[in-house]
Amino acid sequence: MIAVSAVTLALAGAVLALIVGGAGWALYVGLTTRAAARAAGEGAARDAAVLAQAPAQAAIVRADGRIDLPRRVIDWLGLSVEPRYLTDLTRHDEGLVPADAEALAQDVAAAQRAGRPFQMAVQARGSARKLMITGARAPEAALAPGGVVLWFADATESEDVIARLAADRAEATAAFDALSGLIEAAPMPMWYRDDDMALAMVNSAYVAAVEARDARDAIDRALELVEGSGMGGPLANAAIARDTDQPQMMAVPATIGGARRMLRIHDVPLPGGGVAGYAVDIEDLEQARGGIKRFGEAQRAMLDRLSAGVAQFSADRSLTFCNQPFRRIFAMKDEWLRDRPEFDRVLERMREAGRVPEVRDFPTWKAERREWFVSTEGGEEEQWHLSGGVHLRVVAQPLPDGGLLTIFEDRTEQVQLASARDTLLRVRTATFDNLYEALGVFAADGRLQIWNQKFRLLWGFDEALLNTHPRIDALAKAAADRLENPQRAGAMGDLIRSATVDRVQRGGRFVFADGRHFEFAAVPLPDGNALFTMIDVTASRRVERALTDRNEALEAADQVKTAFVATMSYELRTPLTSIKGFAEMLHAGYAGELSESGTAYAEAILASVERLSVLVDDVLDLTQDDAAGRRAAVDLELLAGAAVETVAHAARARGVELAVDVLGSAGSVAGDPERLREAVEHLLRHAIDGTRTGGRVLLHIDGTAKAARIVVSDDGEGMTADAAARAFDRFAQTRIARGSERALGLGLPLAKRFVEAHGGTIALVSEPGHGTLVTIELPRG
Repeated sequence: MIAVSAVTLALAGAVLALIVGGAGWALYVGLTTRAAARAAGEGAARDAAVLAQAPAQAAIVRADGRIDLPRRVIDWLGLSVEPRYLTDLTRHDEGLVPADAEALAQDVAAAQRAGRPFQMAVQARGSARKLMITGARAPEAALAPGGVVLWFADATESEDVIARLAADRAEATAAFDALSGLIEAAPMPMWYRDDDMALAMVNSAYVAAVEARDARDAIDRALELVEGSGMGGPLANAAIARDTDQPQMMAVPATIGGARRMLRIHDVPLPGGGVAGYAVDIEDLEQARGGIKRFGEAQRAMLDRLSAGVAQFSADRSLTFCNQPFRRIFAMKDEWLRDRPEFDRVLERMREAGRVPEVRDFPTWKAERREWFVSTEGGEEEQWHLSGGVHLRVVAQPLPDGGLLTIFEDRTEQVQLASARDTLLRVRTATFDNLYEALGVFAADGRLQIWNQKFRLLWGFDEALLNTHPRIDALAKAAADRLENPQRAGAMGDLIRSATVDRVQRGGRFVFADGRHFEFAAVPLPDGNALFTMIDVTASRRVERALTDRNEALEAADQVKTAFVATMSYELRTPLTSIKGFAEMLHAGYAGELSESGTAYAEAILASVERLSVLVDDVLDLTQDDAAGRRAAVDLELLAGAAVETVAHAARARGVELAVDVLGSAGSVAGDPERLREAVEHLLRHAIDGTRTGGRVLLHIDGTAKAARIVVSDDGEGMTADAAARAFDRFAQTRIARGSERALGLGLPLAKRFVEAHGGTIALVSEPGHGTLVTIELPRG
């Protein structure tokens, strides 16, 4: 019993030991696990904290549309409620813009189905923040089978930087384009060489100078602007500029456009490498310098021929030029002037010759004249009264280079001329009195100042009345009885007031009681007065009336003739219709089968009837009042096709080539399609008739925004100048180049009538042996 107990105790102790050991091990494992869990938790918290502050935040969209969105992204989107599904990213007036939300849903669906990654930029409503979303299918470790991982990143600053860089790039591109355009538009050749001195860029002026096809051709062929661009030439000059980093310049000859020119070549090293160059044509500059020199010589030669004395002083006040009158006025010898005396010495020599005014203090007077060089008034003018009755007008003009130009005009003769003034006045009065016209000069206050005898006798004025210098109103009252209509006398006062006050020239016509006609006019004079003139036009008035009566008679006769032609044309239609009908019946065999010659005769009758019908229609068109017809939009290209189709048979029959050239600018005009087509047909028929076999007729149509132009030209025999002048006359005959007579018919007159009825113009130019050209211009409106 005791033994069993011992064994049992031993077993119990062993079991207890195992239990204690197992508990210790479990305690150890538990403590180890808890430490590991604590470390893992701290790591997870640390990772969560880092992830929360990361520039990109991850969200998971599950297969059923649920979304796990970080709080930070919720704040970025401005959502007040945490979204559960992808569709909750936009609601009411918060969250994503609806268009962005729809595009995001489509990209997420595509990533779920095909695993296609995507990237897009979105923006929350009511916020300036820009978000960049990068999406891809979620990995298996994300515990979201069929889901999509969305990475949200705040791209506001980067977008701003991108926008700023884009703006800078656009500005730089615009500046580069402007610079390139400036270089391209420069009138002088410009180029750029790389570090190897090879041409890399040239402008249009360079291309034109070297006679290349384009810039690429000039670069590929290495066409140099100047011959001999090797060692010591312009190419070496560019290399020196590159190596020394200093601009270089040299003048070299070159052949441009077949002419020898002198060029000044500039080579400028660029900071980024390479050398820019440009060439300045100094040929014109040299010629201009030569021209200026020749101009100066011509000017001095001209000044030598002036009656006034001229002296020019340089900035150092030395005499550089004086003409012959100056030497003569001041008695100066050439030997003394060759030393280029100074301004003060010249004044002293003038004083010695007695050619300056008498003054008490000559040094002070001379110092005052030295101020002429620096005068700010733009010039000085003085009157010098010298002994012996000599009077000089002196003008001193400072020059831009600091010099002085002086002019000495001898006005002594003007005093003598003043004494002859009375004689000239008497001569003027005698001339005034003997003019054929009746003349009177009125002052600004309307008073008569000067008159001639024709004026007094014509109106029958009393000499005593005129000597009182009466006003125009009093003269008009006294002259009223002389006129057929006395009330017309008041027009004299109106004319004088218009000429003196308004400074406007006006005229009219008076009819005297005795039947005489006078044209009158009031002309403003430079001194403010008015000249009233009258001339007898009775004879010309009678001739004018006779011509008017004759013209009216001619117009009446023309109307009678037109009416007669129109009536005859209508009357001719009936027999023509009968002739045509019977001829067609004969030709068709209704009266029995015709022989071959009979058929030919019937066809000739039909052709003649057709031609006569056309002529009758043309005559009717020419006599009708309505030449414009109805108005519609007329497509000129279709009109040209219709006209050409009508005359094509005639052109083929004569063996004439008919060409058509309708440009895109032809467009359309407003008018009567039939009348305009007939006008073009008439011109084409006239051109075909006047062209030899094998010749060519061209119909060309173009236009501008304001008008369309139709041109018909041929290389036929042309017309004489007299025939061309009468080409548009009705029923005119013209002589073509070889001297035979040919009837123009009514084609050209009808074309002119139709064109002018549409507000257009028509012109014909022809030269014997060189063809004819007719131009029509039609307004668009």
